[in-house]
Parts: sequence; structure tokens; C-alpha cells
Amino acid sequence: MPNMRLDKVPMPEQEPNVRNQNFQEVTLGYTEEMAMEEATRCLNCKQRFCVAGCPVNVPIPEFITEVAAGHFEQAYEVITRENALPAICGRVCPKENQCEGKCVRGKKGEPVAIGRLERFVADYVIEHLDQKVKPASSNGKKVAVVGAGPAGLTCSGELARLGYTVTLFEALHEVGGVLVYGIPEFRLPKQLVAKEVQKIADSGVHIEKNVIVGRSITIDELMEEGYDAVFVGSGAGLPNFMGIEGENLNGVYSANEFLTRSNLMKAYDFPNAPTPIFVGNKVAVVGGGNVAMDAARTAKRLGAKDVYIVYRRGEEELPARREEIHHAKEEGIIFKLLCNPTKIHGSEGAVSHLECVEMELGAPDASGRRRPVEKENSNHLLEMDTVIIAIGQSPNPLIRSTTPGLDVQKWGGIIVHEETMETSKANIYAGGDVVTGAATVILAMGAGKKAAHAIHEKLNTTLK
Repeated sequence: MPNMRLDKVPMPEQEPNVRNQNFQEVTLGYTEEMAMEEATRCLNCKQRFCVAGCPVNVPIPEFITEVAAGHFEQAYEVITRENALPAICGRVCPKENQCEGKCVRGKKGEPVAIGRLERFVADYVIEHLDQKVKPASSNGKKVAVVGAGPAGLTCSGELARLGYTVTLFEALHEVGGVLVYGIPEFRLPKQLVAKEVQKIADSGVHIEKNVIVGRSITIDELMEEGYDAVFVGSGAGLPNFMGIEGENLNGVYSANEFLTRSNLMKAYDFPNAPTPIFVGNKVAVVGGGNVAMDAARTAKRLGAKDVYIVYRRGEEELPARREEIHHAKEEGIIFKLLCNPTKIHGSEGAVSHLECVEMELGAPDASGRRRPVEKENSNHLLEMDTVIIAIGQSPNPLIRSTTPGLDVQKWGGIIVHEETMETSKANIYAGGDVVTGAATVILAMGAGKKAAHAIHEKLNTTLK
């Protein structure tokens, strides 16, 4: 008999006024008892809407059934048939718009906490069991993967499991892409990412760091070296700016640079190490997405007294996950909504004030959201020490500019065949943010997985 409790088993968390002063994980995870209780809320529906909502098609009812029975290792085996990074997905997936958004329990109460259960299972196995992965027998074919973010890691892992010799090329000195340079420690611990990456390395994937494809070596040169296919998962690391006066002042960061300085240059370890970020007392983060929330919450932890989210629409239009907005508010982040920056003022070359105008919502735009319209005579100044621009990222032009014959969108995204992820160049595939623009970890993983299986099907058809 299923547990008909209407709400999820609550997730233990650090107190807001404690966690906003440290970089330890905010949510603490379920205990075994909590996980088993939550798992009994699953109805094990015949029509599995939750699975249809998962970009990598995890057999959700099957793994939850195992959790309810206390069979955590078996639950992990079920998950990892389809998802190579469950500890990561259990933390950062926008589950409310995917698996949990489709759960029938959400019609009368809260959906089953699928993400929390996935995280619990992965964490349990990491803590209690040996995760050594045995490489598959080689099929004699080799594939190059560009970019060691979620798309590249997933594609590499899938291909290695199918017997390919895979070389994964990463431009940075750490593997993980946005998982290590973009998402803060308090949401996704780096040690955990390293363990998930190690599993992929153990499966036989050879990882080469500090290799900038497009400079160190081109896509065409990789094919000339004998690779049977190349997958490009280089992400969207080129930050967008507003184009307003003052963006070149000291104290103005892109969110990408700000979070990279915190994550990879270890600003979070201040004062134990010299900090590569000065935030001052007052920080404005321009934007309303998940990256903006990450930047604002990081700035608070780095010692800023007042941190503002400055966003030109209202709260209902904020694109960030509801959970991230809730956590940001709890931690003291100030939301200055219906407000749009027009100029960054400086003194002696550094930020002094942010000039803004008030906005009101007009008719819907092409995206369906109501278009913000400037109010007359509403200009005002906000005293600031730091301004962080978090209005999106685009693919770096390096790959497209050094790969003749590669078709791209006007905005820079690589054009692929929807079913196979193959580009306009034969045996060159792409997926993730380099195709879609900045999106989610799980969508990038889904693209990497789809490409891996398309590569396998084509190579086993044409290279026999």
C-alpha cells in the first residue's frame, strides 16, 4: 500500500544565517530512513510520465522500488544503466520541470522527491561501496571528444561502455566543465564531481587536459590522426554583456569569470589563501537565472554585506529554479525587480554606482513573457562596489572559426541533425550548450548520450 502523505519528506539543510557564511553544501541529504519513507510515496504507475520527463530516460519507478525495499546498491545499478552521473543530477537537475513535474502525485500535493532519492542512492554507493569500473573489450574504433563538461563526459562514458577507444580533450586544468568552474561548492561539491569523473576515467576514457581544440589541434587534424568520429561538447563559455557604459571598469565581472575565480582559483578559501576576487560591501548581480543566483550567493559568502539581484522583469518571470530563489532569499539576497541597469559609474577606474531605471510589464514578447517597458523619469543610482553581469553565455567562436564547412546558427550555435546530433561535416557530432546555448546539465547529458549511440550505429554500419 503506497504512502499517501501529500508532502515530500523534508530535506535537512544548514540554517540560512550559518550557511551564507560558508561554502559547505546547503542541503544535507536524506538518511536511509527518510529515503525509504519517501520512496513509499511512489505509486509505480503503469504509464510512467516521470520517465518520459527525464532527458536520459532513467527507469525511475524501478529504482524507487528498490529504495523502498532498502536495496540501495540495486537502485544504483538501475539508475546507472542510463545515467552515468547520478550524484550530480540528483543535486542540480531542474527536476520540477522534468521528472517531478510529470509525477501524478503532484496533482494533489507534492510530487515524489525523485531528485533527492537519486542523490541519496548515489551518495550511499560512493560512501559504502567500491565503484571500480572494468573497461569494456575494445572494438578497434576510436573517437575524440572535445570538452569535458556534462555532454562530453556522458558521450565519453557511453562510447567507452560500447568498446570504443575514447580520448577526451579538455581546455582547462580541471575536468568537469561547468560542474567545476560554474556551479558553486555549496550546491555541488568538487570532490563529488571528481569521484564521478574518476568512474568515467576508470571505464577506459583517456583524458588530456590543457588542450585547446582549435588552437592546440583542430577538428580536421583530429580526423587526420585516425579518429573515426569527433564529438564536440565545448559548451557556452563566452559571456554576454549588456553593452552599457562602464562595463570595462574594475569591479565589473561576467558571472562566468566571477564563478571561475571562486571555484578554480579558490576564492572560497579566503582568508586561508589570497583571494582573486574583491567584492566589497555592496554587490549587484544583473540577471535572474540560476547563474545569477549562484553568483549572488557566492558574493554573500565572500563577505559582501548587501547583495542585490537586479532583474528587469517581476518575480513570476524569474527564470531561475524556485528552489534557488527560495534559498537566495533565505540567505539575505535582496531582490530588486522591475529594474534595469543603464550605466555603471566609476571613480578612479573602479565601480562606484549602478544607474538603473524602473520598469513595468507590457504585452508579451516572442517568448511569451510580458515585455518590460521603461518608466519615464525613473532613473536612480545605487551605490556599488562590484557589478556582476549574468545575462547568459554563447558558444566560444574558436571551434566554428577553425573548422571549415561546419554550419552554425547566426548566434554561433552549431547546427546538428536532431535525431543523430551529426553536424554538416560527416562523422563530426555536437551536443549540449555549444548547440543550444546555455541550458541545463541534464539536457547536455541527454545530447551526449544521444550522440554516442548515433556514432555507434553509424560506425558499425559504415566501418565493418
